[in-house]
Amino acid sequence: MKRTNVRRAVSLLVLAATCQGIQPAFAYDEKKISESSSVSLTIYNQNFGLVRDTRSVELANGINHVRFEDVAAKIDPTSVSFTSLTAPNSVVVREQNYQYDLIEPTTILSKSVGKDVRIKNYLAGGGVSEISGTLINSPRTYVSDAEGRVSSTYSGLVVKTGNGVILNPQGQVELSELPAGLVPKPSLLWKLETDKAGSHKTEIAYQTAGLNWKCDYVAVINNDDTKTDLTSWVTLDNQSGASYRDAALKLLAGDVHRVTAPQPYLAKGMMFRGGAPAESQFTEQSFAEYHLYTMAGKTDVKDHETKQLSLFNAAQVPTKKQFVFDANGQFYPGGWSPQGQSKKINVKLEMENSEKNNLGMPMPKGKVRVYKKDKDGALQFIGEDQIDHTPRDEKVRLYIGDAFDVVGERKQMNVQRISDRVTRVQMEISLRNHKKEPITVTAVERAYGQWKIINSSQEYKKKDSTTFEFDVKVAPDSETKVTYEIEMRY
Repeated sequence: MKRTNVRRAVSLLVLAATCQGIQPAFAYDEKKISESSSVSLTIYNQNFGLVRDTRSVELANGINHVRFEDVAAKIDPTSVSFTSLTAPNSVVVREQNYQYDLIEPTTILSKSVGKDVRIKNYLAGGGVSEISGTLINSPRTYVSDAEGRVSSTYSGLVVKTGNGVILNPQGQVELSELPAGLVPKPSLLWKLETDKAGSHKTEIAYQTAGLNWKCDYVAVINNDDTKTDLTSWVTLDNQSGASYRDAALKLLAGDVHRVTAPQPYLAKGMMFRGGAPAESQFTEQSFAEYHLYTMAGKTDVKDHETKQLSLFNAAQVPTKKQFVFDANGQFYPGGWSPQGQSKKINVKLEMENSEKNNLGMPMPKGKVRVYKKDKDGALQFIGEDQIDHTPRDEKVRLYIGDAFDVVGERKQMNVQRISDRVTRVQMEISLRNHKKEPITVTAVERAYGQWKIINSSQEYKKKDSTTFEFDVKVAPDSETKVTYEIEMRY
């Protein structure tokens, strides 16, 4: 039987059983916790979140069994904290159970193996074909290996009748009752002991997978590439298996260390803002070694929903456009490698994340999409790049593409072996500008071992022990060459 047929067949069973009432998994009376009075979320950009839910429950002296049914399906049960805010020292959690054996077709059938089953097949002519027997295999078979790991495979129905065994019979499956122990949705069940009867205001806190956020930026650069309007958007993605109504929201940016373990599976646009930048609806604060963004007001974070919120807007951010020629030639004893001698010119944008530049808020990692208006005033996409977490007063550099009208070429003109350990090389860099305005190209060069520049046609800047750069001015429709001789000792 196909999976869709199984779900369709058992749906009537589930409906009938629900109407008859579901038998509790335990014999004792359970108290259900009240509706949430407040909920707050801290969402990490590592696909998990911390939920804090405040609710009330009536407790009697002694032992109480309390059920909480609004828990996220992807909860980490080991992270749950239950606290009485009314009388913290008067309520003790003696036991906690996480129940996630849900009322769904495959679970019902797998729990009904060995029980009587009836299958009705409604024929095209109006008749009904009926099969009765014992279910001896369910659509989902669970097996344990030698190390106790459980896996499942889809194998189909097997029914034993008085006339033999039938494999994958077609039709509507009917069972006389629901198996015991199934729950309509994932639940936490607590065994609490208290010496103070009455209404208790409680806080339930837990971690759950399936909550994630990321930051995206929209940058609109002006006509002469000197100013940028920057909008930051937060995208929330809730796949946790629960909805959070009227939630206070905090976002934590940073790389929080977590112990690597298999993720538990516990249950079955482009936007622009016009005009002057509005005041941010998030406030930022340093927290531990991370940054925390707190949203003003509250919002609904629904299950299986993607929500976008504006993080901040900044107008007229000073921007520097850079042309970078990095042929990345690598020196080997005997000369430079022939690879990478010709390469396109990278186009980069640089901004400083400072208050004087209308920024100054720590910027979470994310994708920056860059746009520019054409002569008709229409925004056109011109490139994108990914930035890492960027503290205030640090520079943001975006590689947005390669220049069409600027060409770089790099040649090895001569190699001279001075000794077994010393090599002298002459290099030539040609930069051709086919644009109608002058530009400056930064030519990045690398050397290894003990090196020194013997002579060069232009001044250079040493960046570190292996890198030096030439800032080369190139006039419109012209070519500029840089030559230098370098000696390297190994």
